Amino acid sequence: MHLSPLDIGVVVVYAIFIFVLAQLVSREKAGHKKNAQDYFLASRALPWWAIGTSLIAANISAEQIIGMSGSGYAIGLGIASYEWMAALTLLIVGKFFLPIFLKNQIYTMPEFLKRRYGRATQFVMAILWLLLYVFVNLTSILWLGATAVHTVSGLTQDQSITVLAVFAGAYALYGGLKAIALTDVVQVSMLVMGGLVIVYIALERVSGGTGVAGLISGFHTLMTHSPDHFHMILKPDSKFYKDLPGISVIVGGMWIANLSYWGFNQYIIQRALAAKSINEAQKGIVLAAFLKLLIPVLVVVPGIAAVMLAPGLPRPDQAYPTLMTFLPSGLLGLVFAALIAAIIASMGSKINSIATIFTIDVFKTFSRNASERTLVIVGRLTAVTALVIAWYTAKPLLGSWDQGFQFIQDFTGFFTPGIVVIFVLGMFWRRSTQAGALTGAIGSVVLSALCYYVKWPHVPSTDAFWQSPSMAPVAAFLTRLADIPFMNRMGYVFLICLGLSVLVSLMGRPKPERVTVDVTNVSYKTSVFFNGASLLIIAILVALYTVFW
Repeated sequence: MHLSPLDIGVVVVYAIFIFVLAQLVSREKAGHKKNAQDYFLASRALPWWAIGTSLIAANISAEQIIGMSGSGYAIGLGIASYEWMAALTLLIVGKFFLPIFLKNQIYTMPEFLKRRYGRATQFVMAILWLLLYVFVNLTSILWLGATAVHTVSGLTQDQSITVLAVFAGAYALYGGLKAIALTDVVQVSMLVMGGLVIVYIALERVSGGTGVAGLISGFHTLMTHSPDHFHMILKPDSKFYKDLPGISVIVGGMWIANLSYWGFNQYIIQRALAAKSINEAQKGIVLAAFLKLLIPVLVVVPGIAAVMLAPGLPRPDQAYPTLMTFLPSGLLGLVFAALIAAIIASMGSKINSIATIFTIDVFKTFSRNASERTLVIVGRLTAVTALVIAWYTAKPLLGSWDQGFQFIQDFTGFFTPGIVVIFVLGMFWRRSTQAGALTGAIGSVVLSALCYYVKWPHVPSTDAFWQSPSMAPVAAFLTRLADIPFMNRMGYVFLICLGLSVLVSLMGRPKPERVTVDVTNVSYKTSVFFNGASLLIIAILVALYTVFW
């Protein structure tokens, strides 16, 4: 048990404060009943600062803090490419994707697909997203968050999962997106403050000094002690090359992951869809991009520091929680509350988006005349159900993985190539058809599953079946297929699905009467502020990759 009574008091005060604040900011005016747009899109009235901070709060949770710090412990600074390349991706989303979504008043990502292709595409993708969100994302947040709570508080892993699930449900169920987004300013402030404290303590311990000089000396000591942990682009001889395959993090498959996540992921883009205007949404995007540049400092550097401060950990994901135990009483409670803030904020965002997709894209498809009150009730019941499922399946799914962050990337990669194909073609190629879109979406899952399946030890095995003259060439091909890094796999699957989708679309006839979304008369003009901020972010990225290549 590492938490002192003072630490516990800090955490309890935070929990009460954030719960009360969420209920207060989500209250409706007297006489107004919360409708579906209020609950799922915060009445389309979010300001830029709420959008920017909520984007980060939804994104940065246990899988980033615990998982990415663990990958920093094992791999090094290279894992920061997920954050730094995301900053550039956000600028693309703000300039080219958001104008289309906001002009057409899109509610959910499956709704865009329905209006562009037809109901079949909407339904198929809604189901795929629900499976991904519940069984990969929500379970990961619960498991990795519980790992931190267990390490610091002394609660068992199962008890920690239960506590997080119950509190997240109580925090997010009533108020919906408005409660989540408007309290995320506090959550992100806590996250940044807590992360800076961990970095400060870790670098001081590494250097033995204090103040700014101690921080600089600590960072220099890390670079001297673990120089292999300070390369953004891994070489093929690195044992982690399969996780981060060299130049692919800049020009390859990482773009597929990032475009899918930041551009077409409901629980991320939902904040921008709730903006009061396109200008507010783009300013929020810029704020989020700058915050993404900071995240590796808060989570990856502590993981690298743990290589010196806590060598020989049985699991890399224990790096960040272990560093937390170095903190003095009171400060530990503050940092622990910051970690809980990140976990709860992300869980709240996830369950709200699960509820949104199920209610709007599945339930409403079969109950078109459902009242606004019914939709809100169904959304809340869906959120509870998702939490229960994630609570039950978190341990079986993630208990055997050393790096939870890699679990998320690997299985999310089943869907992302197809998602990018159908959205990019749907937005920028008028000839794309529903048959082509479904081919790309389903092909992505099938091809990715095939590549993953052949990684199992028995495929191909030494059995006589695989060594027979007729099957030996197939076995050799499957062996080569199994050696493809998952990030490259996403790139190859994307290109194949793109080709299949284009081919199938050209073989059929478009049905213009299905298209009720305007993807042609859209203005991509951006403000001087957005353009200037974008150039600054690009310059910072060029400098970072030049220094740490």
